[in-house]
Amino acid sequence: HVNAATLATTAQRRLTANGRGRHPMLIARPVTSTPQAPSTAAPVLRFAPSPNGRLHLGHAFSALTTARLAEALGGIVLLRIEDIDLARSRRDNIDAIFDDLSWLGLSWPAPVLLQSTRFGAYRDAATSLRKRGLIYPCAATRADRAAVLGPDVPKDPDGAPRYTPICRRDLRRFSSVCSAEDPEIAWRLDMEKAIAAVADDGPLGITTWDGGDRYDRRDADPSIWGDPVLIRKDTPASYHLAVVVDDAYQSVTHVTRGADLEPATDLHRLLQALLGLPSPAYHHHGLIRAEDGRKLAKSAGDTTLGQLRATGVTQAELLAAIGL
Repeated sequence: HVNAATLATTAQRRLTANGRGRHPMLIARPVTSTPQAPSTAAPVLRFAPSPNGRLHLGHAFSALTTARLAEALGGIVLLRIEDIDLARSRRDNIDAIFDDLSWLGLSWPAPVLLQSTRFGAYRDAATSLRKRGLIYPCAATRADRAAVLGPDVPKDPDGAPRYTPICRRDLRRFSSVCSAEDPEIAWRLDMEKAIAAVADDGPLGITTWDGGDRYDRRDADPSIWGDPVLIRKDTPASYHLAVVVDDAYQSVTHVTRGADLEPATDLHRLLQALLGLPSPAYHHHGLIRAEDGRKLAKSAGDTTLGQLRATGVTQAELLAAIGL
């Protein structure tokens, strides 16, 4: 865990003392290169931010860590923009991602994949699960779930009430009639049926990678998620469905991401098995944390890379602050 509070505080002091116009923001242009398809001959990694806000120090740490690990492996890093949340994703944030990563000294093969262009692929994956009876429509609201589950229900790794088969039966009394054709209906994975569908293949194994030469295996336990939403009411995919479909599409061999996403790997491994997709090796790195110990977040208004650049923070200062 790296504490980034000192750098953020220093940047804020400079911003206040000098005024926003005194230090021109260093604007770098996205790197353009000949379109390059991922090659199975070399490791493929990816950095996949969402454009629902500006990048902060945590993103810088993750992007630079991924780049360094790829270099050590002799592989490449793809940039993917995870913009399935159309209501919150903004074009100016995508442009800012390009600028921030260029300022960090990073480049990437073109063209960059935008998940908003891949909705058809997510629908196809969901349809295959639906035809096998592995997902079901769900109209239950948060209020419905709270009424059934009460305050002491077990939580999933994201902190939401774990949706279980018992809840599913009881919620019929509270939720509206679910129509499979209703676009306002979310679709959930039937965890019991999904686990049973891959049971004959033996325990689901996750390949873990220490970022060096060591690879290990651990058993996945996707049941910790209950019945997760795979198709949201507002988009044809959730993060979980989209990420496994696109990792396979882009031939990703190694996934590097924050430790907060490690529990998601258990669900992703199950989806890979259900959809017949390959499973990458996973490395979950430590998190950049604020002074109070919480991880940095866009929603918390933490200092962005653009703000740091605007105050005159150098790349060397940034690298030192995040331990690189």
